[in-house]
Amino acid sequence: MDGMGMIDLRSDTVTHPTPEMRRAMAEAEVGDDVLGEDPTVKRLENLAAERLGKESGLFVASGTMGNLVSILTHCGRGDEVILGDNSHTFNYEQGGIAALGSVHPRTVRNRPDGTLDLAEVEQAVRPDNVHFPRTRLIVLENTQNRCHGRALEAGYLRAVRELADRRQLRIHVDGARLFNAAAALGVQAGELAADADSVSFCLSKGLAAPVGSVVCASSPFIAEARRMRKALGGGMRQAGVLAAAGIVALSTMIDRLPEDHANARLLAEGLASLEGLTVQVENVQSNIVYFDVAPGGMTAVELAARLRSRGVLVLPSAERTLRAVTHYMVARRDILRALEIVREEMA
Repeated sequence: MDGMGMIDLRSDTVTHPTPEMRRAMAEAEVGDDVLGEDPTVKRLENLAAERLGKESGLFVASGTMGNLVSILTHCGRGDEVILGDNSHTFNYEQGGIAALGSVHPRTVRNRPDGTLDLAEVEQAVRPDNVHFPRTRLIVLENTQNRCHGRALEAGYLRAVRELADRRQLRIHVDGARLFNAAAALGVQAGELAADADSVSFCLSKGLAAPVGSVVCASSPFIAEARRMRKALGGGMRQAGVLAAAGIVALSTMIDRLPEDHANARLLAEGLASLEGLTVQVENVQSNIVYFDVAPGGMTAVELAARLRSRGVLVLPSAERTLRAVTHYMVARRDILRALEIVREEMA
């Protein structure tokens, strides 16, 4: 360590609330949200719904809870959901939709750009047969984390909507980083939510709030989702102290996301120039950078350990693959310093 502090690139979940968020939390007007009496939570839910062009919003504790609440509201026991084999819901949510909801996941491969092949999705839809579960829902992820943080474009989402309408299915978008996707594509987040029956997004990643996600959908759907949230233990009481930070996040942190994307591109290009590392720079569209260590060299875990000892934190995600995520607590100068440290460790 050189006394300059850690450069934490493991995830954008490590962000700390801004001073404005801390002030808003301390001064938040609160009530019992389960009784529908917390005015700050209501403000957050209404603001989120307005941003995404939906009727209503529901504040939940996490992105995982947002996806779980949404899928269990769309689906009953024994129903089937089609989702990507690289999706967060399938890989990183403890199989909650099956364990807690008896909802059957049917995976379709994610293409390198994060999309699902529409022909493969349609082929996965079950025929009406007593032997099969009923297909009810398509789940998409935007940005698609494990596909280099790629953003799904509005035109693709419209095509999925047309397929879903033809087959009488619903769509949920796991928009954990939906505002990153919008920034990467130069559109409003509402445009990317327009064709979803429900969409969730995280306040606690690039938007830097300390806790929470919001599910947005029609008012009848949110009324049912609210009941599901309570059943899952997600009914929070004076939650306005958390929602206040989310309001600040939606009001102040969205417009600066392109800075994170520029830093991610800078990092990717710098890593790609180093012998022993491989980066698909063309895939770096948002704030996520995956890079590979060449065979015969260090493993991802070994490189991550050496970088940690020098004050740079990255996340090993496979034997030779690491992930770095930029966010507001990492400036351009930090990226340049991290690149210098990586260069020295790879020498």
